[in-house]
Amino acid sequence: MNRALRRATDAVTLDAAEAEVLLHARGADLDRLCAAASRVRDAGLEAAGRPGVITYSRKVFIPLTRLCRDRCHYCTFATVPGRLAAPYLSPDEVLDIARAGAAAGCKEALFTLGDRPEERWPAARAWLDAHGYDDTLSYVRAMAIRVLEETGLLPHLNPGVLSWTDLQRLKPVAPSMGMMLETTATRLWSEPGGPHYGSPDKEPAVRLRVLEDAGRSNVPFTTGILIGIGETPAERIDALREIRRISRTYGGIQEVIVQNFRAKPDTAMRDAPDADPSELAAAVAVARLLLGPSARIQAPPNLVGEEFALMLRAGIDDWGGVSPVTDDHVNPERPWPVIEELAAHTEAEGFTLRERLTVHPEHLRRGEPWLDPRLAPHVAALADPVTGLAAEGVRPRGLPWQEPETPLVAAGRTDLFAAIDTEGRTTDRRADFDEVYGDWAAIAQAVPEAARASGRPGGEDGSVPSPAGRPERLRPEFAAALRAAEADPAGLASASALTLLGAAPGAEIEALAALADSLRAEAAGNEITYVVTRNINFTNVCYTGCRFCAFAQRRTDADAYTLSLEQIGVRAEEAWAVGASEVCLQGGIHPDLPGSAYFDIAAEVKRRTPEMHVHAFSPMEVVNGATRMDLSVREWLQAAREAGVDSLPGTAAEILDDEVRWVLTKGKLPAAQWIDVVTTAHTLGMPTTATMMYGHVDTPRHWVDHIKLIGRLQEETGGFTEFVLLPFVHTNSPVYLAGIARSGPTVLENRAVHALARILLHGRIRNIQTSWVKLARHSVLDVLRGGVNDIGGTLMEETISRMAGSEQGSHKSITDLEALAHDAGRPARMRTTTYGTVSAEREAVARTHDGVWRPSKPPLTLLNS
Repeated sequence: MNRALRRATDAVTLDAAEAEVLLHARGADLDRLCAAASRVRDAGLEAAGRPGVITYSRKVFIPLTRLCRDRCHYCTFATVPGRLAAPYLSPDEVLDIARAGAAAGCKEALFTLGDRPEERWPAARAWLDAHGYDDTLSYVRAMAIRVLEETGLLPHLNPGVLSWTDLQRLKPVAPSMGMMLETTATRLWSEPGGPHYGSPDKEPAVRLRVLEDAGRSNVPFTTGILIGIGETPAERIDALREIRRISRTYGGIQEVIVQNFRAKPDTAMRDAPDADPSELAAAVAVARLLLGPSARIQAPPNLVGEEFALMLRAGIDDWGGVSPVTDDHVNPERPWPVIEELAAHTEAEGFTLRERLTVHPEHLRRGEPWLDPRLAPHVAALADPVTGLAAEGVRPRGLPWQEPETPLVAAGRTDLFAAIDTEGRTTDRRADFDEVYGDWAAIAQAVPEAARASGRPGGEDGSVPSPAGRPERLRPEFAAALRAAEADPAGLASASALTLLGAAPGAEIEALAALADSLRAEAAGNEITYVVTRNINFTNVCYTGCRFCAFAQRRTDADAYTLSLEQIGVRAEEAWAVGASEVCLQGGIHPDLPGSAYFDIAAEVKRRTPEMHVHAFSPMEVVNGATRMDLSVREWLQAAREAGVDSLPGTAAEILDDEVRWVLTKGKLPAAQWIDVVTTAHTLGMPTTATMMYGHVDTPRHWVDHIKLIGRLQEETGGFTEFVLLPFVHTNSPVYLAGIARSGPTVLENRAVHALARILLHGRIRNIQTSWVKLARHSVLDVLRGGVNDIGGTLMEETISRMAGSEQGSHKSITDLEALAHDAGRPARMRTTTYGTVSAEREAVARTHDGVWRPSKPPLTLLNS
């Protein structure tokens, strides 16, 4: 104990064992522990610019539903339908509570409810159906909007376990959300008799995933631990360390609650002892020491008895939400303290009590991406612009919640598509490089061990060490894998596929390429195909935080731009005029862009060029549009098709393994959501491509698994038109600049992975495409001789890879593409998006202009910018 206290006093980082020892501090030891924690807390308040200020939120408690699918053994909030007048509060009841709160000066509407009650209780499902809501979260979303518009209170949502997609749905209607982690002790959930046994949403791994997804989604999030429910001191420390890990990685945890268990009558745990004040104080103090000065730590004031002074000495800096209007419906036997009395208790210890908003000042002042633009006016109306706390003397009033009326207005460097080749980018990185991607040190630790340990060189100039240098004969194990691939290409075992990916230069890579090329000839013939197309990247403003992406910019960055709807339409007309049969539309996830803007874009292109094939919107954009409109993916895709979308690019796949994805990106959709979007599109008759970006923080095992997954999906739906290999372009990629990713795949790896794709997808996906944008010309020729039958398109403008540092240019003419085919020794054929025959009229126009739009005067796209 003395050693641990001495290290705490000296502000030395505590290990898990030392922290566990400190949980046992009592008497004089507790006093020393609290003194150390107080110093850390005070330093944090000083750094935050509010020394001596303890905060609270004046709120109302809206128990939207007390039905829940879980069966926690200590809970009296959840009940059964027979004990309720209705499964859910009605809109009038919600607004009555909110209006009463607004009249009393409250600024927060805390929505608390059970987890997904419709999955357990038929009465809940029937109520939702009768009132026109797909699920409980749709009702939460609708009521949050009503509260914003009619009262001005700021919703804080506690709907339990949320998926990544759920967080996207709710973020535009709530400045903050929360969910208690409670504990990481899996045995309390998995073993009969445990407090969480029979409660699917209380599995610790599930709840940790919610905290991570909230951080990835840039949602200011409140969490905490519940002490005294049967966890051991070591398990208590583990929970706090997990919260610290997630907070450091994503920066999204705005507050940590240390809550003491209080036994309640009529529950299975009614006879369990309460956590005593000293135990709670020790837990608060250790939390402060582990989480550090910048953490906001709360002890609920209605659960601490009269121990206000002890909690302040232990290191809290926040009392949480306190309501002058409603009860604490989770702990109804423990009334809230009167705010004036809470202020007196706080002042007696030398502090000042100040009201905050539901979103803490640190996240409020960061603005985008932590605060959705639709909520900015509501928050600004109640916030002190200097401190970020609640403005004194301000009462909430309802304000409209709506999508921007003019979402697509020309702004910024709209000529970047052309200037990227002549002037280049302004800087090698966006201005918020050190913030938007999360903590780089924590990200580096998340790189898969095999990728960290491999030490593989990268880049097209690199080489892969081989066990035999450049052998003139095949190693026995390689020859065996090659024979297996010849016998059953698509059924090749993963181990054999990995052996083939390890092909050495010389005989092995040539034998692998020869097999792949024979399969190419069998599946797709000798023609090398291409499409006359134009890329239109309508905005590069994006806060998703993809760590590999050098295209995304803040709206205030020098290279940021957004095209107007007219500019998009004009570019489509220009493409049609030079023979294009397709436009490919993709953009950043602009925070102002409503979900319906995608429909407007597709409709504008079809209005101006009715026969143009609209290949548009990645799965990330689909999910973004659907969640912003609170539609299912299927409903959104149906509406997109009606607006003019013909097919989808299967980008945003990167590597379909979340172990890798969460290193490559902070907030992009998980692998399961990508799969859901493309398979749903296929069932609607909308074809997609499939892609794989490789050579960064991944390993060959990930490549094999990814390709095999694409093959299985194709067997199920048949909806992929081609598989596109995208080598990682490293030069300006943030994850490379941070020293985490390697410099792309080697020449040898490019040859091997293209060949392996042809082998594993044989009989499933006919077309294997290489990316001339990302590969040097000699490498394009290599893969054309090793399984590839398609070289993509003319593009006309290619900004994404050029921003990343690709040196292959932003367009290729028909002459350029057909020269590649000629040099590969095969004929070229112009194709449609779906590999059909281009009309004679389109081909003639395209050949007249060589498939490239070249302005003869200042670009039409700039006239209205």
